[in-house]
Formats: sequence, C-alpha cells, structure tokens
Amino acid sequence: MNETDISKIDSMIDRYNADKELLVSLFKEIQAKFGYLPQDALSRVSERLGISMGQVYGVATFYKAFDLRPRGRHRIGVCLGTACHVRRAEEVLQRVERELGIRDGESTKDMQYSLRTVNCLGACALGPIVMIDGEYHGRMTSKKVAELLKKHRSGKVGT
Repeated sequence: MNETDISKIDSMIDRYNADKELLVSLFKEIQAKFGYLPQDALSRVSERLGISMGQVYGVATFYKAFDLRPRGRHRIGVCLGTACHVRRAEEVLQRVERELGIRDGESTKDMQYSLRTVNCLGACALGPIVMIDGEYHGRMTSKKVAELLKKHRSGKVGT
C-alpha cells in the first residue's frame, strides 16, 4: 500500500474513533474500498487500535464475508446447505471448480471469477443453488454448470 492508501485507512479508523468494538464495521468499510482486506491495512488497524495481529486475523477469518486476498470481478457462491447437499451440490461444486480451474476460496488467474461455498442462500426449494454476482441459479446440476458459465462469460445470463 502507498501513503495515500495508508491515509485512507487512518481516516476510516478515525471515523470509528479507533474503537475496537467496531472492528467488524471497520473491516467492512476497508473491504468495500479495496475489494479485500490488504495485509498492510490489517497491520495498520492492529497498530492504531492497539490489538494484536492475532486478534485482527481472528476477526478477519471468523467471518466468511471478509477476504484476505483480492477477489475476482465476478463472485460465484455454491450453496452446500442441507437441502442443496442432499440434492448433490457437492457434484455441482466440483464441476464449477473443474470448469474454472480453481478451488473453493480461490480466484481465477485472470481475476474474473472467485469461488466460495456458502452454508445457505435461503432458497432451499430451488436447490442446489449457484449464485453469480447475487443472481440465483436454481435446480443446478453438474451438467448445467458449463452452460451457465458459458452464458455468463458471453453476457447472456438471464436471457
């Protein structure tokens, strides 16, 4: 991070009055600005709030909403909740991983896609669910994954 970025982090910390109790809110703002929680930002938070890096990482890794690495432009979530699981969501996940050449929690080399599993998307009747950039694709099968990704890459999702 450069000096400008550090000063942005400092401004965010100041807005939260360097209050340790507001760490999650601070992380949400940092991630909104940078797309993830950069190491330098976490170090600055630790220093300014007077808490250990272990505590900082403890919070950053506890919540699945936070990323410690840059995310891809498009975010894919595969639901592994109970209803999706019993309908073969694991096979769907494996197919997405094969199609993109990445594993859960990773991003493609071109930074176009990031993949994450989720515990529940709240659309159990439509399971298994694959979510791309907030758009749900229900009753997914491993056979449908390739077509979904092809449509998404061409901009034809939802048509």
